[in-house]
Amino acid sequence: MKLRRRSLRALLPALALTLAAAVAPTLATATPAHAATTTSGWNNSSCKPSAAHPRPVVLVHGTLENGTDNWLSLAPYLVERGYCVYSFDYGQVLGIPVFYGLGPIEEGAGKLASYVDTVLKQTGASKVDVVGHSQGGMMPRYYLKFLGGAPKVGTLVGIAPNNHGTTLSGLTKLLDVVPGARGVLKNLTPGLTDQVVGSDFMRRLNEGGDTVPGVNYTVIATKYDEVVTPYTSAFLSGPNVRNVVVQDLCPVDISMHLTLGTIDRLAFHETANALDPANATPTTCRTMLS
Repeated sequence: MKLRRRSLRALLPALALTLAAAVAPTLATATPAHAATTTSGWNNSSCKPSAAHPRPVVLVHGTLENGTDNWLSLAPYLVERGYCVYSFDYGQVLGIPVFYGLGPIEEGAGKLASYVDTVLKQTGASKVDVVGHSQGGMMPRYYLKFLGGAPKVGTLVGIAPNNHGTTLSGLTKLLDVVPGARGVLKNLTPGLTDQVVGSDFMRRLNEGGDTVPGVNYTVIATKYDEVVTPYTSAFLSGPNVRNVVVQDLCPVDISMHLTLGTIDRLAFHETANALDPANATPTTCRTMLS
C-alpha cells in the first residue's frame, strides 16, 4: 500500500505535466492577461460595430492560454479589417496564475455567457460571432447548446477545436496506469480531463448532435495537430457546417496545434471568410505571405 501511494505521488506530477503540455504545447509564449484593458485595438469599450461588420467578435482562448497571449496576432488582424473585437479569461484555478482554461468547462461556458451579454449591451449589437482556439473552439458549443447562447451567436469559428475529445496520440492511457490518477487530476484540473476522448463532458456535449439550429459553424484544422488527435475529431457534422484542413488549401502549411491558432495566416484568412462569407476570397499558399 505504501509503495502504491509513493508511486501515485511520483507519477501524478508527470501525468499532469504530460497532459498539460500536450493540450497546450508551450507555456513559454504566455504573457500576463489583461483582458479588461484595451490591447492593440481590441477590448475597446468605445468600439461600435459598423454596417459592414455588425456583429462584434468574441475571442475564446485555449487551455493554458489567456485572453491576451492567444490573440496577439489574430485580434489586431480582425481589428484592422473593421471588427469590434473582445477577449476575456476563463477557467482560472486557484494557485495557478496566467495559465487558464483549467477549470470545469461548464463554468467556462457560463463565463462566456455573461461576457457575451456584456458585449451585446456595450455595443448595442443583437448578436456576436465567436472565434475560439483549441478548448476555446469547443467550449462555446456548450454555451450554444445548454446555456441559451444560440439566439445570440451568428457564427462559431473553431481553430483546432477539441470537439470530440482527444487521445493525445495515445498519451491519455497514462491516466489509467495508476489507480485513482484520473480522479485526482480531474479534481485538480478538470478542464484537462474533460477534454479526453470518452469523458462524461464530451459524451454530454455531443449527445444528440454536434450543432444547434441558427448558428453557422466553421472548423479550421491541421493534419499536423499533435494535441487534438486524430485531427479529424475536430470536425463537426450537421447543417451550416464547413470543415477546413489548411493543407487542402496550401500543402506546404506545416502548422501544428498551437501555431494554427496564434500565427497561421491561412487560419486567419479562413476565419475572416467565415465571419464575412459574402466577401470571402480564396485562401491559397500566397495567403501565407499576406
